[in-house]
Amino acid sequence: MAAVLTPPAPARSGPGALPRPRRRGGRRDRWPLLPLVAVVLLPALPYGTSGGGGPADMASGVAVLVCVGRLLYLRRRPLSATAALVLGLPAVGFAVATVTAADPAAALPGLVRYLQVFVLVPVAVFLLLGDACGFRIVAGSLVLLAVVQGATGVHQYVTGTGASYMGEDVRAVGTFGPSDIMGMATVVAYGLLAAAACALRTPRSAPAWLRPCAASLAAVLVVPLTLSFSRGVWIATAFALLVALTLAGRRQALTSLAVLGAAGVVLVGGFGVGSKMIADRATSVTQVTRSPDRSVSDRYTLWNAAGAMWREQPVAGVGLKGFPAHRDAHASIGLSSGSDTAGAGQEFRRQALLSPHNMYLLVLGEQGLIGLTALVGSWAAILAGAVRRLRLARSRGPAAVDCGLTAVALMTWQSVNFLYADIGGPTTVLSGVVLGLAAWWALAEPDRVSAA
Repeated sequence: MAAVLTPPAPARSGPGALPRPRRRGGRRDRWPLLPLVAVVLLPALPYGTSGGGGPADMASGVAVLVCVGRLLYLRRRPLSATAALVLGLPAVGFAVATVTAADPAAALPGLVRYLQVFVLVPVAVFLLLGDACGFRIVAGSLVLLAVVQGATGVHQYVTGTGASYMGEDVRAVGTFGPSDIMGMATVVAYGLLAAAACALRTPRSAPAWLRPCAASLAAVLVVPLTLSFSRGVWIATAFALLVALTLAGRRQALTSLAVLGAAGVVLVGGFGVGSKMIADRATSVTQVTRSPDRSVSDRYTLWNAAGAMWREQPVAGVGLKGFPAHRDAHASIGLSSGSDTAGAGQEFRRQALLSPHNMYLLVLGEQGLIGLTALVGSWAAILAGAVRRLRLARSRGPAAVDCGLTAVALMTWQSVNFLYADIGGPTTVLSGVVLGLAAWWALAEPDRVSAA
């Protein structure tokens, strides 16, 4: 008898039906990432001021508007209760510090800036990423920015066209100039950590060349990071790498440490990336308490001034943007009038010391215990949630472990680096992007962080 062909049964609907897989990753789903990519890449454009209002800040405003428009169009609940609490908590401290400031009108620009960097941009990143593929696109943009800035910095060191350091124009600062001495080091560290995380746990669907390429980029980016002469960035990057290696697994950690050791030997011994300047700078890390240089002494003085402001106003601080106005009344006479900047196409100028170069002390002095508790509590929740989800993801095959390693490494770096730096300059908005990436991994729905 001829076989009877029966058409497949139609898909059932109702309580007993299997859920249809949600299709993600189409080109139409990726266009909201464009403003986020612009936020990441636009700091590479030379910009003549260290304040806000640059191209990257404008792109961040576009990203927020796109996010709001999508929420209104799709009519979705924007955040879970947990995510809304964690991401919105810092706004409480910002608002209190503004209302209780001696001059609330003068504090308003600070309120806008803090809301942009620590609330609005992270929320926009959280909502626009979509899935692990979107995360990887933004992380890849960080790597691209690091490569461009790193190559510029190495060229500055080789040709003697960088920022002035110990009488020579050799400090690698990229396109940020000597007025934003930490800019290149920051973006290179971001890219290095993202590339290292990809090399440690490459996505299963990735081509075979991605792992060696990511590992090579991470190793190469060590060179401009070293030539930045930024001790705080060195410490934060080393700590974040150790955390990522530990969480990646014992085998990956041992292999990566061996590769990093070999790369260090080649760079220092083979290519001579280890001049006396770099060696002296590295040695000075252990001498910041015994025989600190002028920059460290000024930093200690500014830290003490921030602490004195907090003791004067322990609950709500002196108000947002209040540190410069209260600095002289709380700092000792040993504080210098400013730091000298020159080179990289800029004439000699004296740059005023208007912040303590410690984000935690800046928040404590300007926002008091309320602001510090709200901000650090939010960051601690994001970091703890990211580590917890990463540990769970390692035992579950479909999870995008590379995204988790990137998120934890970047959040760890940001938390440590804020011990030696605060916000300011064109790269400030990138702090919001990093917080958004970490928050997405830590707080997004489980199906969104599955491997793409």
